[in-house]
Formats: sequence, C-alpha cells, structure tokens
Amino acid sequence: MWKVRIFAVILLLVGVGIGWFVFDSEKPTSKFPFHFGLDLAGGSHLLYRADTSKVSSGDIPSAMASLRDVVERRVNAFGVSEPLVQIERGGVVGGGEDRLIVELPGVTDLSQAVSAIGKTPTLEFLLQSTDSTGALVYTETGLTGQYLDHATLEFSSGRGGTLSNQPIIAIKFNTEGATRFKNITEKNTGKVLGIFLDGTPISTPVIQEVIPNGEATITGTFTPDEARELVRNLNFGALPVPIELVSSQTVGASLGEKALTQSVDAGIWGFVLVALFLIVWYRLPGLISVFALTFYVALNLAIFKLIPVTLTTAGLAAFILSIGMAVDANILIFERTKEELAKGKVLGEAIREGFKRAWSSIRDSNLSSIITGVILFWLGGTAVIKGFALIFVIGVIVSMFTAITLTRTLLLALGFGSLTSKASHFLFGNELNK
Repeated sequence: MWKVRIFAVILLLVGVGIGWFVFDSEKPTSKFPFHFGLDLAGGSHLLYRADTSKVSSGDIPSAMASLRDVVERRVNAFGVSEPLVQIERGGVVGGGEDRLIVELPGVTDLSQAVSAIGKTPTLEFLLQSTDSTGALVYTETGLTGQYLDHATLEFSSGRGGTLSNQPIIAIKFNTEGATRFKNITEKNTGKVLGIFLDGTPISTPVIQEVIPNGEATITGTFTPDEARELVRNLNFGALPVPIELVSSQTVGASLGEKALTQSVDAGIWGFVLVALFLIVWYRLPGLISVFALTFYVALNLAIFKLIPVTLTTAGLAAFILSIGMAVDANILIFERTKEELAKGKVLGEAIREGFKRAWSSIRDSNLSSIITGVILFWLGGTAVIKGFALIFVIGVIVSMFTAITLTRTLLLALGFGSLTSKASHFLFGNELNK
C-alpha cells in the first residue's frame, strides 16, 4: 500500500509541475507559448492551388515540401510573427488538388501579403565577386534552374583524398546548361559559385576545375539530411511548381479575441458542470475523478504547447468535447466497482476488480475513437478538420492515461480496508440506485 501512496504523491507533484508549466510559461518571454489560429488571433488566410501537372506523382510530396520551404522563407522575410505554412491534399470534395495554406497572424493588408508570396520559386547560380568597396557581392551568370537536368545524392567511395561514405551532391545540366557551365568554370576557377533558391543561398561551392561536360559534384561537411534537402531544393527549384491564389480572407483581431473568450468560457462551464455531476452522483470517487480531470486538462494544455498545436475554434471545440468523453472511462470504472460492492466485496477488492472489468470496454471504446480521429486527420482535406482530429485524438489518449493510472492510484492510495459495507455504499453513492 505504501508504494501506491508514494506513486500517488509523485503523480500529484507531476500534476502541480504541469500546471505551473502551463500557466507560468504564458509570460511574453516564454519559449512555449500557445499558438492560436487566425480565427482566434486575427490576420490573413491565403489558399493557393499548386500546378503539379508536370511533376510525376511520386515526386509531388517532395515538390510541395520544397514549395512550402520557399514560401516560409518569403513569409519570414516579410516580418510576420509565427506564420503557418502547410501543405494540404484535397479530399473527395477538394478534387485531389495540391494546395498550400498560408496564415499570417496580425497581417491585414492582403495585397501586400499576396505580392510577397505569390511568385514561382527561382533557382539561380550566381558568381561571388567584390564591388568597388571590397564588399562581397553575387553577380548573375545567366545560369538558372531551367538549365539544370537533375541533382542526385551520392556517397563518396574514399578515393581522391575524401572520406568514405560522405554525402555529396551530383548535378547534371542539359545541353545548353552544360555549355554555359563550361564557360563559367573556365573563367572563374577558384571562385565561389553560389546556388540561390528564391534569392536565398542554399549552397556556396568553390569551382575547383573546368567542367566541360555539364556534370559536377558538390562536396562539403553535409549531414545526410542536409544533403537530401539540398538535392530536393535543386530538383524542385529547377522544376518550379506554379501556384495560383484561390481564396483569401482577413480575420479581425477583435473577432478572434471574442471567439477565444467565448470558447474559454464554454470550456470552463463544461468542466464545472461535469465536475458537479461526478461529485453529486459518485461522491468520493467522483471527487477524485475531478482531480484526475484537472490533471487531464493541464496535461493536454502542456502537450499543446510542446508540440506545438495551433489552436483554432474547431480545435477548442474538440478539446471541450474530449473533456466530456474523458469522464466516460471513470463512469465505467465506478459502475463496475459498484457492481462488485453489490456482490458483497470489500471496497479495496471492489475497486481493483472494477478497474479490471472496465478496462476492456474502455480500451475498445477509446481505440475506436482514435481510429476515427486518425481517419479524419488523414482524409479530412482541410486544416480545420485536421486540427479538430489532432486535438481530439490527443485528448482521447490522455484521457485513457488519467482514468486508468491516476484515478485508480488515488482511489487505492486512500485505503479503504477498514470501512464498513454501509460506509462504502455511501461514499460510492451506491444507495442512489436502490
């Protein structure tokens, strides 16, 4: 019994720590703030359709990832705080289109946002030189992504003084590109030929020798992940993915603040009403389940900060709904425990047996909810549906932990071995069913 009580104390201390993290980390200097969607924070929402008709089906995910990275760089240069740029694959309703969602909190000038984002990515090879003041500058060479055939990731064999198994990038230009590349390398051996994607340098290799055939390798201290990202950017900068603005809208900050306030109020009222029901109907175990429910809320909020999850009105609705569903497991456990009490078992034994008998129902019920949420997230097609599904699944998983681990531990830690049958029935509200 003492081991159970120590574990219960540890869980309570963990709960206090989680609660402190959730509320104290709301300071402006916090590294883990809540992330709110446009419907709560206000700003601009832009939806783009990507033309992937010239990209093979197997390369579309990488092409869209490269496009997302380019747009993120543009948005960051635009000076937006905590922008959201995400890829969306339309479901049945969306016709299977590849789309890009750009959310810019605090930006209400749509024309400025569209002009900063709505350009096709460009890949350029620029030569490093010095201006009249001695400053380093990059000048155009006429070699762009349209002349690049492809780039591939390879690993060195250890010959030529290089280490073995080091990632290198092999690039190949088309016929015209090979001629341009040969002329550049002939005249600029030993100089830096910077590779720029959308105006941002992604690699700055040095020309080591004249390259007549349009095939070259880029070496350096790459990690495999960095090399793969460079290959992806080269390939899909060379094959731009045109984007077309489909829709745009602005959400006012005042409207977002009102929606957030109403959502929080709804959550508080929902929690209070559920807590009252549990205490009135189940008495002592109901009170303990309220503690577990408080732990559940704090743990969910901590997870939202750490992932981080972008909270929207749909996501908050999912969270509020999950609070009600989190009670289901406790109710099943308490009802099974009351059935065991009715059979004449002592309270401690009834609690253990009640949890054991309720587990299969809790497991199957929550598993079906998780499967539904995963399918909704996978096939939802829109950010609103995906956000709802993600928060719902997180809530279901956390609710299983709090019900099975926390509620059970707290009940057993209190110790009921000396209670009479009448006292046990009163504490569990058993006579309400008579």
